[in-house]
Amino acid sequence: MAYAFLSESIPIYPVYALLFAQHGLSAAEISSLFVVWSATTFLFEVPSGAWADVVSRRALLAASAVVNGLGYALWVAWPGYTGFLIGFVLWGLASALASGTYEAFTYDELAAAGQEHRYAQVIGWTTTAGLVGLLLSNLAAAPLIDLGGIELTGWISFGVCCVNALVALSLPRASPHTEAALRGGRFAPSSGTGFECDPEIDQRGGPLARWWTMLRAGTREATTHQVVRRAVVLTALMYGFLAFDEYFGLVFVDLGATTAMVALLTAATAAAQALGGLLAGPAARLSALSMAALTAVSAMLIGVGAALSLYPAVVGISLGYGVLQLVLIVTEARLQDAIEGPARATVTSVAGLGSEIFAMGLYAGFAIGSFWLGYAALVSGMAVLVVVVAGLFPRWLPPPVLDDSEDPEIPEKTTT
Repeated sequence: MAYAFLSESIPIYPVYALLFAQHGLSAAEISSLFVVWSATTFLFEVPSGAWADVVSRRALLAASAVVNGLGYALWVAWPGYTGFLIGFVLWGLASALASGTYEAFTYDELAAAGQEHRYAQVIGWTTTAGLVGLLLSNLAAAPLIDLGGIELTGWISFGVCCVNALVALSLPRASPHTEAALRGGRFAPSSGTGFECDPEIDQRGGPLARWWTMLRAGTREATTHQVVRRAVVLTALMYGFLAFDEYFGLVFVDLGATTAMVALLTAATAAAQALGGLLAGPAARLSALSMAALTAVSAMLIGVGAALSLYPAVVGISLGYGVLQLVLIVTEARLQDAIEGPARATVTSVAGLGSEIFAMGLYAGFAIGSFWLGYAALVSGMAVLVVVVAGLFPRWLPPPVLDDSEDPEIPEKTTT
């Protein structure tokens, strides 16, 4: 939880665009930085996931934190388009290094202890910890700026990342089962993973050869194994819908909120998201039909809420976004349950890449639709897509993994 908390406790987050503007960047130049950021993440998302299936995941998480911190330090030490551009490349690389790595690390360690059924609960807690860190860092940004300008928020952010690297290195060392997998070994049948390594992987000599093998194994499982493929698509779609929160502040302004009110109103959506994370553990055993119903409810709350007046809209959107967060965590947990091959981080990264692509599609839809509609109407319209995805859950969501206290007669997942 400390790692997740510190990962989001970055006080430069809410003000870095102001730093760019202060140093004379135009709107087009700032937008180009965001494009480079996204492109870097796209480029490294899946390859870095494959590395997480070969080398120490603790080391990759630590490296991600350090690389991220170097990007923030570069912004304040070398302000200007070139420094900002390199900083975004480092941030995109850091995001790719962490994406899939933390989830795979958590699941495999729980599986080695026979506790994989607790994955949704643990990830829910860490998600909430990250949101709390984000809220606190946002609150800290204003006094830090008063004390030392935006530059101070950058140096503090660098320091937080360095501390987080040490926290990553203090995470529990990989269990013997996990270490065997990273070396290209073989999981024991009792490890709870339900997987026995492909013998080809045992024969690979160097790290680069094993990386290539894991990359092929992970992408193959994500695209050809029907149960996993469907779970990857559902997870990517649900993560993509988190792009909605980029527009909630604009919706509230459309409905009459002042600029000063927006920060407080959007904090309500973050608080609901944190609550959804906490409730993901108790919801982890819900049926696919129940998850479909919750997804549809989240869509109705967000869509109808955006069509109301300001304060009812805040309540509806916040509740809907909290339910969406709960569904997302449970969906990603079912994906982890469904993965049977050795390349868990690679498969998870494929879902992450899919979510980025889908989110960009949503951004394009908002951009095109804004020529004719306001943000509130656009959010209401886009919520229909969530209802469509809800219809996929009954057939596409894998069942949860069983723990020792559950009825062994419940059918387990099948592979095709």
